[in-house]
Amino acid sequence: MTYQDVKTALQAQADPEKAAFFKRFFKTGPGQYGEGDVFLGLSVPQQRLIAQHYRQLPPGETEKLVRDPFHECRLTGLIIWTNQAKPAHDANRKLIFDYYLRNKEFVNNWDLVDTSSPGIVGNYLLNKDRSILYELARENHLWSQRIAMVSTLAFIRKNQFQDTFRVAELLLSHRHDLIHKAVGWMLREVGKKNPDALEEFLHDHAGRLPRTALRYAIERFEPVRRKYYLER
Repeated sequence: MTYQDVKTALQAQADPEKAAFFKRFFKTGPGQYGEGDVFLGLSVPQQRLIAQHYRQLPPGETEKLVRDPFHECRLTGLIIWTNQAKPAHDANRKLIFDYYLRNKEFVNNWDLVDTSSPGIVGNYLLNKDRSILYELARENHLWSQRIAMVSTLAFIRKNQFQDTFRVAELLLSHRHDLIHKAVGWMLREVGKKNPDALEEFLHDHAGRLPRTALRYAIERFEPVRRKYYLER
């Protein structure tokens, strides 16, 4: 079972029409966030099925997928790593975590980050020191910063919100819409678990939150409460 086996399986289902659509959808033009990315044209369910079939692919072979020029190869590799990191064995999770951080430059679009970072980074750090998240958030690198933010979803699921708030604070002045959306999304997830905790954060920071982040964060509020925060 090798990297090439998986790539061949992906190429067998390539769809040029979908590939052309994905190039537009993921903003691959000059100066856009996905500049230069290339696609085979597979859906995520197709990739998940292939990832499941090759779930025992050795991490070193999976690394080759994650470094491949094709977006679907990278995503399928990340799905394989995420699945391999699910069993609660620290040694295995650490191995995948280390591979992931070593290759984070290839985790270079929002779907790649969002699919992989909670399961690989967040789950590994549940009972660990979390300072790496703040290092990632301070990097001048869009995808490292999104990894830092979205990884906290694993903590939110365990009713742990402090790191979400602290990372969000570091990113309040960020200029990119993809970070605004990530911050707002994680805040909204906190609100699903603990509305009071979210409102306490908003009481202190709503005036500084980018508009997109704020709209995401208060999406589930009653209309009167949404209006209150939007007018602050």
